[in-house]
Amino acid sequence: MSEQALPLIGISVGDPGGIGPEITAKALAMPELYEICRPLAIAETELMKNAADFSGLSHQVHLVDDLGGGRYDGKHLNVYDLKNLEGRTIVLRKVSAANGRASYEFVIKVIELAMAGTIDATVTGPINKEAIAAAGIKHAGHTEIFGAATEAKHYAMMLTHENFRVIHVTTHVSLRKACDLIKKDRVYSVIRLADITLKEMGIGSPRIGVCGLNPHAGENGLFGREEIDEIEPAVRQGREEGMKVEGPVPGDTIFSKMAGGQYDIVVVMYHDQGHIPTKLKGFQYDEKTGTFGSISGVNITAGLPIIRVSVDHGTAFDIAGKGIANPDSMIEAIETAALLAGNRS
Repeated sequence: MSEQALPLIGISVGDPGGIGPEITAKALAMPELYEICRPLAIAETELMKNAADFSGLSHQVHLVDDLGGGRYDGKHLNVYDLKNLEGRTIVLRKVSAANGRASYEFVIKVIELAMAGTIDATVTGPINKEAIAAAGIKHAGHTEIFGAATEAKHYAMMLTHENFRVIHVTTHVSLRKACDLIKKDRVYSVIRLADITLKEMGIGSPRIGVCGLNPHAGENGLFGREEIDEIEPAVRQGREEGMKVEGPVPGDTIFSKMAGGQYDIVVVMYHDQGHIPTKLKGFQYDEKTGTFGSISGVNITAGLPIIRVSVDHGTAFDIAGKGIANPDSMIEAIETAALLAGNRS
């Protein structure tokens, strides 16, 4: 495949004060990525030069003005500069309204480019929700920003690590509010998004498990009626439409069943119900060094008109600028975006 035929992946690098620029620079220094895509950082040139320097990279930062004119040879870090930061004003390891505003503008730009068909997929580095709020941005996170900017009606957060996948009915709301949001139509919508997205990932007939909300999936109404009134009817509708879906299954067994191969994905009811088991699989903490030796897994927003994949971790302010951040999740996110872009085309 010629270079120009490879999907062009726009990468918003995340909060300038966190590890996003560093893991982007490290990922873009991996020659094997250029065999599957053309990765382009949406950032600020000086920011990426600094990240390359403290990461010990010899790659030259190449400013891309014309999106067709990048140097995708594995020797250059291609950057589309929004010129929305001055290098000397970048504050590392701290919450900053200026950094929050810049990270939001990086995200909005990759969305605009993807919606226009100028790039084939988007990848997002970690943003800081407190910095975003300090900048006056109302959205709680990437998923909500993408949903609003693309005017998507039905979308959901999906986490993947190898063959371990979850998709969320609710995300960035309190647990108390999440319980109120478990409604049949929303649960069904997420089941359908799971089926569609896994087919786009190359799984021909996805096997979907749906997790219960309450202990023991409600124990036939003894511990709550959400399973009876909302979740089971949504599962039934999906099954009637030909989807391979089961549930509600108790939360204390469903993830072991997926890990053992019974399901390709689990529909979870709230944020931590999906995040905890996925990060237990993908994150490996090293007590001796006080760092994560492995940070794997990616976040996909299912149901958008464009492709969006993200790293599955935060800004890690405590280690920003030290050159020790692990780029595994960013590399995996770019690879996943390239896969989805190839399948869609």
